[in-house]
Amino acid sequence: MNEFETTGRACSHIVQLEAPVCGLHYEAIASFLAMRDAAAGAGIDLKVRSSFRDFATQLLIWNRKWRGERTLFSREGQQLDTAQLSDDDKIDAILAWSAIPGGSRHHWGSDIDVIDEAAIPAGYEVRLTTDEYGTDGIFGRLSVWLAANMRRFGFYAPYRTDKGGVCVEPWHLSYAPVAAPTLEKLSLTVLRRALEGADMEGKALVLARLPEIYTRYVLNVDAP
Repeated sequence: MNEFETTGRACSHIVQLEAPVCGLHYEAIASFLAMRDAAAGAGIDLKVRSSFRDFATQLLIWNRKWRGERTLFSREGQQLDTAQLSDDDKIDAILAWSAIPGGSRHHWGSDIDVIDEAAIPAGYEVRLTTDEYGTDGIFGRLSVWLAANMRRFGFYAPYRTDKGGVCVEPWHLSYAPVAAPTLEKLSLTVLRRALEGADMEGKALVLARLPEIYTRYVLNVDAP
C-alpha cells in the first residue's frame, strides 16, 4: 500500500462487499469469506460490525470525542466527564478505545470488528465490550471458535492483551498478510504528515506527543 492508503486518505485498495456488507483489502477477501463459511458450519453467523474506515471518519470520531459529543471511557470501561479532564488525559482516554486518525488499522482494510449475529437475543443492543466476549457473554462461543480457528485463515487478535496502549478488544481481528507489512510502512514520519494538514482538535499537543503516541498506541500490539 502507498502512504495515502496506509493512512486512510485513499481507498484504492478496498473492495466493498454486499454479502456481508463490509469494506476489505482485496487480498483479505477470500480468506475472510472462507473463515465465515467455516464459522457457519459451526453454527456461527460471523458478521462484521466495522471494517474499512477512512481518515475523515476517524478524524470525525476523534473531534467529537474531544469536544465531549461522544462519551469517553476509562481503561476500566467507566464513563468519564470530558469537562473534568486535562488535554493530556483526554488524549489518553480517546486513544484507549479509538485510534488516532491516520494510525487506525481499520484504514488498511485488513482489520474487522466481528460478532456472531446468531447469538444475539431479540431486542439486545450489541455494545462491543469485553464481557460480551467472555465465557458467559453472548459471544463467548464465538471467542472460543476464533481462538481455535482464525489463525488457519490468516487472522489474529492484535489487541488480545493489555499492553498499556489500546485496551483489550476481543472483537478486533487483523489479517496478518496485509496488516504486518503495512504496520512497517506506517512510520512516524508518514503519520505526522497525515496529521499536519488535518483540522484536528488538540492537534498541537498530539503532534508534540506523537513519538510517544506512535510507540504506545500504534506499534504496541500483539504479534500475529
